Formats: sequence, structure tokens, C-alpha cells
Amino acid sequence: MELLLLALLSLHILKTEAVVGGHWCYRSQKCELPQCEDPLQWHQINRACKGSKQSPVNIVTRNVVYDKSLKPLTFEGYDVKGSAKWDVENNGHTGKYCPSCSFKVTLNTYPKVGGGGLGRKYKAVEFHLHWGVPGEPQSIPGSEHSIDGEKYPMELHIVHIREDVSDVTEAKKTPDGLAVLAFFVKADEENKNYATLLSELENIKYKGQSAQIDPLPLSSLLPPEEDLGRYYRYEGSLTTPDCYEGVIWTIFEKPVELSLPQLSQFSALHFDGKNSTPMMENFRPAQPLQDRKVLWSSASIPLPTAKLLLLLPLLCSLSSL
Repeated sequence: MELLLLALLSLHILKTEAVVGGHWCYRSQKCELPQCEDPLQWHQINRACKGSKQSPVNIVTRNVVYDKSLKPLTFEGYDVKGSAKWDVENNGHTGKYCPSCSFKVTLNTYPKVGGGGLGRKYKAVEFHLHWGVPGEPQSIPGSEHSIDGEKYPMELHIVHIREDVSDVTEAKKTPDGLAVLAFFVKADEENKNYATLLSELENIKYKGQSAQIDPLPLSSLLPPEEDLGRYYRYEGSLTTPDCYEGVIWTIFEKPVELSLPQLSQFSALHFDGKNSTPMMENFRPAQPLQDRKVLWSSASIPLPTAKLLLLLPLLCSLSSL
């Protein structure tokens, strides 16, 4: 009897380890990796992924709450070009925790952001992007957040940690350890400030490949600072396992602009080695907002860019009548 109980206990431990050590993936990887856990099953790997403060979310503009404390953020060192090179990496998908499993840029200087109701200063440690199908950015968009159900082709995340901690691991020991600045990316004019970064994509096609590029002022990759006063704020999580809840999200209304050819350059990337799945649709679907409130920094009537884009063809049509 004791041997049977021991055997059952061992089996339970093995099963538990299998779940904890399971491989998560994006939906686009399921054909190549049918045994991996896609976003709907991430909670099988980490229970936090089914928590009450998960990200991303769909922002319903009629429900946002104006908060007068959400003044423009203060950016320190964002306009400074550091001396150390940036590390550009295709970290593909490890199957275990990584804060941005795909394509990321690690910063070797630490620009800071504060104000805007944050309560403390946070230092930038890396940035990465999420997208749909780069060759069809309009029909298969890939931003993680959405505005009234409308998504953009891409979304840029700049990951910050509290200025009083040394790394992401330490930051996650606190309930407000991370702050992420999110920028939608729309298809529009060519953005020459991204040329250096995009030119390296061909050199990091496959998982594990990395390169170094000359640093840029982080502000050069963003809309002008005077356009960053309108934003949304809510409490959420990382958008990959372990889905740590303790992230203060700031989603800006003003998008970054890239041209269609620039967006298409991301088609060079793959999740793994040669002949592996192209890196596409690397986003997590919207999560339930539950009882959280999305705060808004502007007191005027919200009309996000996504909606403006939809209205333009209608306005043009009406003007021709």
C-alpha cells in the first residue's frame, strides 16, 4: 500500500513538473508545435495568467475615467544618445519565462520616466514590438491593446523597472515593480529614425541570433514629446508568461508611424531556426477588464486615431457628394 501511494505521489510530482515546465507559444506556432500551450492555455503553465489584472485589454472609450492627476510624463535621458551599443536580439521563444519572447532591444543606458501619476520614477531597460502579419498589416493587425475593438498593425512596448531595483527579477517582488509605455504603430510615412534598427533584422533572422547597433536617443523612436500628453492608464500584467501582475500601463493615443515597406521588414524574422514558423501574430488576445478602471489623461471628448482612420474614407466620400 505504501509503495502504491509513493508511486502515485511520484506520478503527481512528475505531472506537476510537466505543467510548470510546459512550453507556451503564440497561436501562430501551433501548427509547428502542436503540443505547446497557446494563449488560451497559458494558465496551465502559470496560474497568474488567469489573474484578475491581466493584459492587454480593449479600451472602451465611453467607459474611461478622466483623472486630473494624469499630467504629461517627465522623460529623463530619453533625448540622450548613449555611448554603449544596443543589443538587438531574436530570442524567439524559449518555452519558459521571458518578458518579450520575439524581438527585443536591450538598453545599456537607463532613461527614466516619472510624473503622470506614476508615484515614483522608473528606468527603461528594454523595448520590443508585437505585430500581426507584417506583409498584411492592415488586414491582420497585431497590436496587443485595442481602442473600441480596433487594432493597429503593431505595438511598441518600452519596459521600465523601479529605479531603486537592479533588474526585472527584483522588480517583480513588488506590487508596482514595472511600468510599460505602449505606443501603437500605424502604416503611414517612412520613419527614417528606424532605419538603423530595421537594417539589422536580416542579421537576426533566427532564434539566438543577436547584433549590436549604435545607440539612438530613445525619443527619436517615439512621437514628439508635445504629442504625448494624451494617454490611458491602468493596472495590468506582462503579456507573456509568467503574466506577472504589477505592471503600470500607459498607452499613448499618438501612434508611431512606419511605412508599409518598413513594416514588411519584420517578415524576415522566424521564431526558431531555418525553415521554422515565421515570426508573426506574436500578440496576446485582449483579457477581461473585470472590475478595473481605465483612466484617461484628457478632459476633452476622446476620439482615438484608430477611429479617425476609419472615419476618413467616409468623410472623403461625403465631401464628393
